[in-house]
Amino acid sequence: MEENRRYFGEITDLLLSREKETNGFGTLQEKTIHEVIKDFYCYDHDFQEQKRGRYIVDIAVDHEIWEIQTKAFHRLRGKLAAFLKAYHVTVIYPVAVEKKIYWLDQETGAITGGRRSPRKGSAYDVFHELYAIRPYLRDPNLSLHIVLMDMEEYKLLNGWSRDKKRGASRYDRLPGKLRDIVRIESISDYACFLPEELPEEFTSGDLAKCAHIPRGTAQTCLLILRDLGVAELIGKKGRSNLHRRKR
Repeated sequence: MEENRRYFGEITDLLLSREKETNGFGTLQEKTIHEVIKDFYCYDHDFQEQKRGRYIVDIAVDHEIWEIQTKAFHRLRGKLAAFLKAYHVTVIYPVAVEKKIYWLDQETGAITGGRRSPRKGSAYDVFHELYAIRPYLRDPNLSLHIVLMDMEEYKLLNGWSRDKKRGASRYDRLPGKLRDIVRIESISDYACFLPEELPEEFTSGDLAKCAHIPRGTAQTCLLILRDLGVAELIGKKGRSNLHRRKR
């Protein structure tokens, strides 16, 4: 993992320095993280932005396709339906573990802020997106990589509040330190989302407490894990559904 972190940092530095020299800060606008991850997975640009059928994919090498999706997994449904019969598809999902927020004044170009966001991301964030592609999760030709990293988020001071911050537009996100990559290559790998310290029988509240995630995220996680046969519903504990690992 240390080698991956070092290489990820090198790719980030190269891309940012290149953009700064040619066009200045933030020219990629909302695509910087996408571009860094694309180069991290495949630096040979001959394999990037390839046409497959009626779609353009991020990376394609022989019968392997990699798609980077930062949000809105419902947009993947058409591609998955078209590709999974003939290709192995890896969906790459970046998550901000720690995030600093900066503000960009469009008139002066001044950048202020640097406040650390109180919200911390985790690999469990992906479950709210996976709900949109539930019919495809059992396909053996589908893999999922969750790229956990620190980020810097830049927002324009163009909001509706007096300080122009509420309702402000996001301008770009820049990658920081690579924390980890959670690789889901088969259905059995989803078991990593059930911490060892969970009791034999557990509720979504138990999962939320053990994994340090919101209750709603835990409920969505367990719904999908039940679909995949990784967890099973065995009854009720009060008003909560009771689960156990499915062996």
